Amino acid sequence: MKGKNVLVTGGAGFLGYHLAQNLIHREVASLTMNDIAPFFENEYSPDINLVNQDVRDPEGMHRLIRDNKIDVIIHCAAALPLWPKPEIYSTNIQGVRNTLEQAKKCGVERVIFISSTAVYGVPDKHPLYEDDQLDGVGAYGESKIEGEKVCAEFRQMGMCVPVIRPKTFIGTARLGVFQILYDWVDSGKRIPIIGKGNNLYQLLEVTDLIEAIWLAAIAPADVANDIFNVGAQMYDKVKIDVGALCDYAGSGSKVMPTPAALVKPALAIFEFLKISPLYKWVYGTADKDSYVSTGKIEKKLGWKSRFSNQDALTTSHRWYLDHKEELTHQKAGITHRVGWDQGILKLFKRFL
Repeated sequence: MKGKNVLVTGGAGFLGYHLAQNLIHREVASLTMNDIAPFFENEYSPDINLVNQDVRDPEGMHRLIRDNKIDVIIHCAAALPLWPKPEIYSTNIQGVRNTLEQAKKCGVERVIFISSTAVYGVPDKHPLYEDDQLDGVGAYGESKIEGEKVCAEFRQMGMCVPVIRPKTFIGTARLGVFQILYDWVDSGKRIPIIGKGNNLYQLLEVTDLIEAIWLAAIAPADVANDIFNVGAQMYDKVKIDVGALCDYAGSGSKVMPTPAALVKPALAIFEFLKISPLYKWVYGTADKDSYVSTGKIEKKLGWKSRFSNQDALTTSHRWYLDHKEELTHQKAGITHRVGWDQGILKLFKRFL
């Protein structure tokens, strides 16, 4: 993308933050980032143009794209599963459509849409391929499917709209539900896993995801204009990967299997009562195999992962430990860059 002007939507989020750290060192002419959330400006290079702009606002997005002469958009902006449903649907569907409409009007060369493997729901077969049936769980999964349909519409109009479906990605500065895990591990608690932990569960280190996005941005349009799964190529059973994190922490924390048939209905009730941060897709897949084939992106774009599940978990946990003191003063929130309120899980933590 040498000489290209790049816009990252959702730039204040976890992925946006990492794209900012990475792309500023690549051969891009300019980097602009927008979000409705405030930016922590000290975390971004002064060379990056930071703009508070809603992706659902037609006039605002048109001005942003036109005035900055944007060539490539990386569309990361999304409302997350803990957000109110209307916000999820409007941001993740209307926001995608509006961004693509304004991009088309302004002659943007390529829009890379960051989707999710949540579009597959809780399937019975693995690995998952890009042409497998889609069955989103909850408003977030459903909205990502609809967002992909919008991308397909604009692809039919002749636009280049690569779609990236990443597994759950973590790394430095990733908090959200993972801060709960790191807090329990650091406290030397037993770590309840749903079921026996013999299932394979694939994660993704965020810098491996960024490499996939970069390749989708620089590949020839006829190659990149497709849908790509992205996930770690090195992963193991849940009890082994989480157990390795416990061993790394050295706190005495251990994996504790739990009966899925009892735990999952209880978590569904806690979710309904809004006293647990664990939403259906998290606990619904926790005791199941969950991994995708990365064959297409390997073959078409030459992508390979550098990090395993265990690498990603330990790197993320190390960052948590380095910033633990400052995080104690941070208010709970509903994004991946802040810790989530543990709710009723705090009660269970006392007894484990």
